[in-house]
Amino acid sequence: MRPTGRLHLGHYFGALQNWLKLQDEYDCFFFVADWHALTTHYEDTSSLAENTLQVAMDWLSVGLDPAKATLFIQSSVLEHAELYVLLSMITPLSWLERVPTYKEQIENLKDRDLGTYGFLGYPLLQSADIVIYDADFVPVGEDQVPHVELTREIVKTFNAQYGFAVDFERFKTENPDGLIAAIYPGSKPEPSPARPGLASPAKEISSALLRKQILEEGAQNFQKRIGRKNWRYFRIKAVLREPGHLLTETPRLPGTDGRRMAKSYGNAVWLSDRPDDIRTKIRNMMTDPQRQRRTDPGRPEVCPVFAWHKLFSPPATIAWSDQGCRTASIGCIECKAAMADHLVQWIEPIQARRKELEARPEEVWSILDAGSKKAQKTARRTMKRVRNAVFQREEAPKAGGN
Repeated sequence: MRPTGRLHLGHYFGALQNWLKLQDEYDCFFFVADWHALTTHYEDTSSLAENTLQVAMDWLSVGLDPAKATLFIQSSVLEHAELYVLLSMITPLSWLERVPTYKEQIENLKDRDLGTYGFLGYPLLQSADIVIYDADFVPVGEDQVPHVELTREIVKTFNAQYGFAVDFERFKTENPDGLIAAIYPGSKPEPSPARPGLASPAKEISSALLRKQILEEGAQNFQKRIGRKNWRYFRIKAVLREPGHLLTETPRLPGTDGRRMAKSYGNAVWLSDRPDDIRTKIRNMMTDPQRQRRTDPGRPEVCPVFAWHKLFSPPATIAWSDQGCRTASIGCIECKAAMADHLVQWIEPIQARRKELEARPEEVWSILDAGSKKAQKTARRTMKRVRNAVFQREEAPKAGGN
């Protein structure tokens, strides 16, 4: 999550609720994406540290557990940036320009200068964030699936570029002309004085040329064309792992005005709001626009208040609200008050934990520092593998070594 400040109910039901389940099932990495915050708000970084602290407090308050998952700060693991640079060398510009959210963000944030390399490249930074931890899955909603698919394409390209190898010695010994003919249909071998008894292909073959051809055709198409027998001479090592997406269903939680809950809309209820503030916001909450008088029957299915009832109220209260709204036997004011009571009751344990953390901010920073060190150990293992593949060398010896 980007460090934009305290989190609201939309963050909880849109992501955190699912994270709580995942930390019990997987080895999870959750980080405060402070570099991503710079892609749209680079001009003022004065609140980044405080916002990072507030996000972490909310994470811990809702139940994210550093004993179960790794909680860390993106900029504390410099390997993210190193992998980002290396991936940028093989990523076509057009791929980044086609990311759906790229144009959407430009359209939605017209008041900001987004004509920067950092903003154009933010999907690639996301890819580095994912693959540096050898991620099997990324939990996303349907709108974020294209980001994961982009990452998969980048990984395929990277692996074909730097994990590609041809066993030329075996190829020359076992089947020099058969493989050439499969790769270049119609080519004819020519006699070779340098290799008595063998033929020299009419076309030169090289690892770089084969890599280029595989990238253009796609590994599966290339393998199918040359046949399984000839494919045995090729190897594409998975330097980076292709991640999958883990689709998450998120309950629809509209803001107090019926639109998507967002800080910029001023329609959010924060996880840290005081009970009195919550009740005030709920009293002003939008209801069914067609129910203009107390005696008008309503439509719970289009009322934001009823959508909240389904998340915070017990079954009996939900049924009471549904029936009372449709028959006009209850008014919107009493319906809102009942929902607010259950919301305050639901949020009370979260706020109690948060007050404890607010009194010990140094403990929160210590959790993030420890998580960053843990994350860096994993990231360093990945980057050692990546460097060896890209630069075709083993790790350089330390200074002062024999």
